[in-house]
Amino acid sequence: MTRRSLSKRVAVVTATAVVAVGTVAAGAAVAGPGWGDGKPGKKEIAQLFDQWNRTLRTGDPEQVADLYAKDAVLLPTVSNQVRSDHAGIVDYFEHFLANKPVGTKIETHVNVLDRDSAIDTGVYEFALTDPETGAKSTVEARYTYVYEKRNGEWLIVNHHSSKMPEG
Repeated sequence: MTRRSLSKRVAVVTATAVVAVGTVAAGAAVAGPGWGDGKPGKKEIAQLFDQWNRTLRTGDPEQVADLYAKDAVLLPTVSNQVRSDHAGIVDYFEHFLANKPVGTKIETHVNVLDRDSAIDTGVYEFALTDPETGAKSTVEARYTYVYEKRNGEWLIVNHHSSKMPEG
């Protein structure tokens, strides 16, 4: 093998390696964080709130309750009663949805624990409309959603929401 053919071979191998590394890097960038370990990205978990918020707008308490695991616990914003079963969660949303709530996150912190569990916590506010008077109000609250992936579906297993304390 001549020096020239050896140089060509080294150049081809080097170029192939650069293309391969670039392809893997591009694939990892598209897949996002956690690509190699199966963990969801923080953005994926944060978007679960958007799905929940859209479901509120349906006005259907059953659809909202279906986003919760059967053994979920809800500590709701505007009720003193802990809801720990499907019927209790539906009951809460029957009353809450009457106010046509529209939620907006103000601050969020996502912790992905593993491929099947994550926590989203922070501050949100709800624009509400009194069903009797039409009066508008806003409630600012702290929240925590604990999610688990069960049978391939992300479900809320614990949801705590409480009005911000005064002063």
